[in-house]
Amino acid sequence: MKVLIVEDNKQIIDVLNRFLKEANHETAVVYDGGKALASFDSFKPDFILLDIMLPNVDGFEICRRIREKSTVPIIMITAKSEDADRILGLEVGADDYIVKPFSPEEVLSRINAILRRIHFENDHPQKVIKLGEIKLHLGNRKAFYESKEIVLTKKEFEILALFAKYPNKVFNRNNLLDAVWGYDYYGDSRTVDSHIKRLRAKIKKAGIDNDSIETVWGEGYRWGREE
Repeated sequence: MKVLIVEDNKQIIDVLNRFLKEANHETAVVYDGGKALASFDSFKPDFILLDIMLPNVDGFEICRRIREKSTVPIIMITAKSEDADRILGLEVGADDYIVKPFSPEEVLSRINAILRRIHFENDHPQKVIKLGEIKLHLGNRKAFYESKEIVLTKKEFEILALFAKYPNKVFNRNNLLDAVWGYDYYGDSRTVDSHIKRLRAKIKKAGIDNDSIETVWGEGYRWGREE
């Protein structure tokens, strides 16, 4: 497996690099956030370890831009333990996060856990539900329009799946937070609006009318397209 390490701490890089190579993984290292996307395009990793605090471009922005074109698994590395950093990392599309200091064994354990989930989902992709003209493959969390994949984060996919399971139902912010983020989520409810905005942009880019997700003023959101 090819692992891209984006981290500016050379001591951490040396430890991760050595440990991953001993586990028979190929690695590439980037110290500068400004070079991360170019390395992603050239190296084509199967997994990314991404620090948040980086020179020039931070990890949140790198993760956000990668998620515009890829579902490659990403674990974000943070020196902070604040909930806000962890929540934002997950909101922009990270699969998991790990807080410094950590052991390389813990990193490898988290990588393997994510890979097991992905392999299971890829082996069980048979259940498909439709949301208008979009097909949602529940097993591997992939969305397609006219055979072309719409690249979504996990939360974006779950929002669309919720709309598909409850057609014509209006969901307010709290409904969506409880159903998609979970009852123990303590972040800003406006994160729902930002996810809806990104979903609309991706749906429009795929060639579907931009009014697919309807705002019901004073109530919330629902899927607005007619079957």
